[in-house]
Amino acid sequence: MMSLDAWRASGDWFEWRGERIFCRTEGTGEPLLLVHGFPTASWDWAAIWPRLAARYRVLAIDMIGFGLSAKPRGFAYSIMAQADLFEAFLARERVTRYRVLAHDYGNSVAQELLARDRGAITAACFLNGGLFPESHRPLPLQRLLASPLGPLVARFASYRTFAGSMQRIWGTRPLPEAELRTMWELASGNDGLAIMPKLLGYMAERRRHRARWVGAIVDAKIPCRLIDGLADPVSGAHLVARYRALVGPADVVELAGVGHYPQVEAPDAVADAVLSFFASPG
Repeated sequence: MMSLDAWRASGDWFEWRGERIFCRTEGTGEPLLLVHGFPTASWDWAAIWPRLAARYRVLAIDMIGFGLSAKPRGFAYSIMAQADLFEAFLARERVTRYRVLAHDYGNSVAQELLARDRGAITAACFLNGGLFPESHRPLPLQRLLASPLGPLVARFASYRTFAGSMQRIWGTRPLPEAELRTMWELASGNDGLAIMPKLLGYMAERRRHRARWVGAIVDAKIPCRLIDGLADPVSGAHLVARYRALVGPADVVELAGVGHYPQVEAPDAVADAVLSFFASPG
C-alpha cells in the first residue's frame, strides 16, 4: 500500500472557502469520484487506486476537517457542507457526469449528492457505513465524542484508544501497525482531535435528514451496489439485512470475515466488485 508521503507527493491542493483542500486525480476515461469515511481520508483508497485508475479518471479529496486538508476549529462541519465542497471540486475538474464510490461518512455525502442530482451521477457503489440511521451502531468512543463530553474526551484521546477502536471494527485480516499509524496520523494531525466532536455531528444529521438521504437510495433511478464487510459491528451483516429490506431488487456483495474498511482489508475483492459493477450495462 502506498505510503502517506508518496500519496501526499502525488496530490495537489486547491482553495475552497478560504481553506486548503487536498485532492488527487489520476487516469483517463470516465470520471469516478471516491468519497472517504470518518475519521481518516482519501488515503483509504490507496490499495485499490491503481486498478481503478487503470480504467477510470479517478478523483478524490480529503474533505474539510479530514486528513491532509485544513481542519479549522471555527468551521460549521456538516454533510451538506461536504457535498458543497465536492460540487466545487467537480466543477474545478470540469466533471459533469460521473460514477461514485463511497465509504462510511462518505456514504451520507454521496446520498446528499444523489438527492441533489439532476442526471450527473450515472451509478453509485457504497461500502460499509450508515446508509440507514436505524441500523448504524457507533462505537462507544464515537458516542462519547458526539456527546456534550466530546471536547473533554477528545483532549485525552490517544493512539492507544484509537487503535483499540479500530481493532474492534476490523475483520479477520490482521491490522498492520504501519497502516494503523497512518490512519492515526491522518485523523489526529493538524489539530484533528480538537474538531472530532464537531465532525461527529453527522450522526444527528443522519437522523434529521433520514427521509431525504434514505429516499435518495430507495428511489434511485441509477444502478446502486452495496459491498459490505459482514464482520463489521458498526455496519456489517445487519446493514445488509436492512438494505435488502428497503432496496429492491438489492445488488449486494457480501464479504465474509471482512470488517468496516473493506477497501483496506480486502482490496482485490472490493476492486473486483467495483469494476464489475461499473462495467455492467445496468
